[in-house]
Amino acid sequence: MTTARDIMHPGVRCVDEDASLVEAARMMRDLDVGSLPICGKDDRLHGIITDRDIVIRAVAEGMDLATTRAGEFGGHVHWVDAEDPLEHVLETMGEHQIRRLPVIEDHRLVGMVSEADLARHLPEDQLAAFVERVYA
Repeated sequence: MTTARDIMHPGVRCVDEDASLVEAARMMRDLDVGSLPICGKDDRLHGIITDRDIVIRAVAEGMDLATTRAGEFGGHVHWVDAEDPLEHVLETMGEHQIRRLPVIEDHRLVGMVSEADLARHLPEDQLAAFVERVYA
């Protein structure tokens, strides 16, 4: 059985919930990623912030990127356990139409599953069905 751990990319870096959006954007640039998990002082996952959040929700609304905190964008976050089967990963991402999914083990973030990870591990027909569901 293929699990979330088998397909995730490990070594995910969090942006601190108190970091500014400028800091979050620079971190995304430096890591060459389009999203970052938001972690709190308790070292637990508090949400995800995307480059789209910064542009559409912050820049377009005239927020001050230097004073607006990443934690303001946390909200509800979907995740899977590292031992969850691939089918559960696909179901979670498809049901919530999300393209990046944190992977948790022992209450700690251990990785992330992205569309690119799925593209490397799924047969073409299964990947096509996933893409159709997420972008519907």
